[in-house]
Amino acid sequence: MSSTKTKMAVKSILISQPKPEEGQKSPYFDLAQERKIKVDFRHFIHVEGIEAQEFRQARVDLKNFTAVIMTSRSSIDHYFRMAEEMRFDVPDTMKYFCTNETIAKYLQKYIVYRKRKISFGKAQFNDLMPLIQKNKNEKFLLPLSAQHNGSISVILKNNEINFSEAIIYKTVISDLSDLADVNYDMLVFFSPSGIESLYHNFPDFKQNDTKIAVWGQSTADAVLKKGLRIDVQAPNSKAPSMKKAIENHMDGKE
Repeated sequence: MSSTKTKMAVKSILISQPKPEEGQKSPYFDLAQERKIKVDFRHFIHVEGIEAQEFRQARVDLKNFTAVIMTSRSSIDHYFRMAEEMRFDVPDTMKYFCTNETIAKYLQKYIVYRKRKISFGKAQFNDLMPLIQKNKNEKFLLPLSAQHNGSISVILKNNEINFSEAIIYKTVISDLSDLADVNYDMLVFFSPSGIESLYHNFPDFKQNDTKIAVWGQSTADAVLKKGLRIDVQAPNSKAPSMKKAIENHMDGKE
């Protein structure tokens, strides 16, 4: 990816996430329209499911669990995919504990939402713990990515929750070779994996005047570790969303 342009206002932005599906709303669509700028989407990383044969080697039997902890849409997709591949008919009595309401509502893709026992927190996993603690008699399954950091498992262990991990998907670096000669005024990252993908695809990347926006402290740490400059960081006291943080930067209100 080239970045040899002169310093200029932000006229083009690359969001390192998949483009929302047709019909879905996105604050970045609004940003492009309101500011009359170019906003493109490209997943720097993507999720692939663990094959059933590999899952069997972990000796995790889905029928032994009475509750599932869902921390992302990917965990939901691949839990039900694995259940189908393992020929496990998820019972109507299964309880679901989700990090937030958005993730909980995503369960509607696979189950009749109003007829199931579904609990969810506000935002962080710690918000969900009181609900999990009230159901300590359940045997919980925690679907995870192969690249998980273990923090949720630590919390569950510290609270003496009966659970087992299940690695059912993995994060894979995407091929970005077609962007080699494409310039953007700003690159927007949401995870350390996005930075890893950038350097995997473009090991000689130089920031120059390219602006970098990051979401969260872990992403910021990954950017700084590479010796790059952070121009926009969200969330912050003036901007709870990435869209607002970018707008503040464009307006010089940081």
